This record gives sequence, structure tokens and C-alpha cells, in this order.
Amino acid sequence: MTEPQRGVLGMALELAALGVPVLPLRRGKGPVGNCADCAENACGGRPNMKIPGTCLCPRPCHAWAAATTSADVVTSAAWATAWRTAGSVAYHPGGAGVTVVDLDNAEAVAWARSTLPVTRTVATTRGEHWIYMGTMQSANGVRPGVDIKSRMSYARWLGRGEGQMIRLSETVTSLLRYEVPAGAVASSPVPPAPWSRAVATGCRHTERYVRTGLDKGIAMVTSHHEQGAASQAFGVARFLASRHKECPGPCGLEALGREIVAAAVRVGVPEPYAARAVERGFAEAGVQMPAT
Repeated sequence: MTEPQRGVLGMALELAALGVPVLPLRRGKGPVGNCADCAENACGGRPNMKIPGTCLCPRPCHAWAAATTSADVVTSAAWATAWRTAGSVAYHPGGAGVTVVDLDNAEAVAWARSTLPVTRTVATTRGEHWIYMGTMQSANGVRPGVDIKSRMSYARWLGRGEGQMIRLSETVTSLLRYEVPAGAVASSPVPPAPWSRAVATGCRHTERYVRTGLDKGIAMVTSHHEQGAASQAFGVARFLASRHKECPGPCGLEALGREIVAAAVRVGVPEPYAARAVERGFAEAGVQMPAT
């Protein structure tokens, strides 16, 4: 393995250690092609894709769905060939709990600077990546030169960037209201509305208190990339619901529950299973999950 290739692998391992799911990219910036067993999705796809599949292939097939935080997988013999020909490292933004607004040219960058809330930015070959905490549906062409890379997508790792990362806002999520051109990627459900004071008029806690607890809980759920995410979602739901037992209500618990479910789905838990885990967590705390 040449020195540049060792550098690519080293960066992948560094990111994986930080909990960022990684995958190799070819020198043309594209993902590694599927192997013969996975060609044309004959294997059924990865279990964490839109339709749960049966793929057990040890190679980095299926692009973003193969992204992993396991150092054992990254350094495995099955991935070695991909690293020998890799030109760069990519990561799965949704798996890392972030959204990348990909600005592909100077005009798109100028639009973002006048429209979007300031967040961490990373320079790209032709424009910039604006990175926000939280995940949403991925889509290409939401505006000229503007793509959304989050769930079911990958982005090239181009460094840590500059500036303070902030949470997704309505300004960003509303970009999906624009018509997406034919052929665009729009393969996951619309993201759940986040918890806010608007849905918690009877809650005795401050918005910061609730949001901080929810963010910590979501981070705990999404840290279980291989297994245990549903159990963690149950525990987070039970703990958060117990904090609201003395509130006069309403506390917007259905919004909290939807965000926990979405976090579990991001790491491969089927949505019905995740929803049942959250409902059980609420019930264990003596709180009935409000109807959505």
C-alpha cells in the first residue's frame, strides 16, 4: 500500500473511532461498485437500507449503506482491495447525526450566505459543504447547485471545516418543499417535526432542559450502529417520559417519541419495531404515548 493510500485508510480509522461511519471512494469520487454477488441488488440490499434486505457481504457494497464505524471491518481483508484503489474517504452523514448542504458552485454559496443560518462550513473543489446537527431526507437539486446529503446518502470527507455547527432549522428542512427534478434522490420519509415549545405549552421544563436531554438520548441511540439501538430507544423514552410525570401538560411527548424513533431508524432499526420500543418505554414510565 502506497503512502497516500495509507493516509486514506488512516483517516478512515480516525473518523470511525469518532463514531463517523466511513466508506472508501474510488479516485473518481464514486463509491466502490457492488461485487458479483451483490450486482443488481441480487442479495436484497443491506439491512439498513430503505427496504430491509438480507445482504451479509463483507465487502463495501451498496455505497452509503456499507459505511461503518468498526475498525475491524475497515481493516478487514474484504475491504483491503477497495483501500488499495481508494482516492478518498466518504462518510454517511445521517449515520453521524448530521446533514450536509452541498453547495456546488459560487452562485449556490452566495445564495446560502444570504439565506441559510450560519453553521460549520467545509471548502470543496467547486463550492462548500454547510454542516448542521440533525438529519433529514436526502435530495438532489433542491435549488440550482444545491443538494441535501443526510439519510441514505454519502459525502466526501474534506476536513473538519470552520465555524460552530448548529442544529437544523426550518429554513433548511423547508428546502425539500421545492420540486425535486426527475431522477433526484428522495428515498426516505419526511423527517419528523422536532420538539419545540409550540407543542409543549403545559411543560414545566425549559426548552433548553428538554432539548439537551433529548439530544443526549438520541446520541446514545445512534451510537449503537451494530445492535442494541432499539433497547437504547426504550431506555431513553422511559427516562425522558419519567421527567414529565409531574407536568400539567401537554408536553409534546409525541414529538419527543418521533425523534427517538427516527434516531433508531437511522441506525437500522425497522420503524415499527422502533415505535413499539418507544411506546413500551413511555408505558414503563407510566405515561401513555399520545396519538400521532
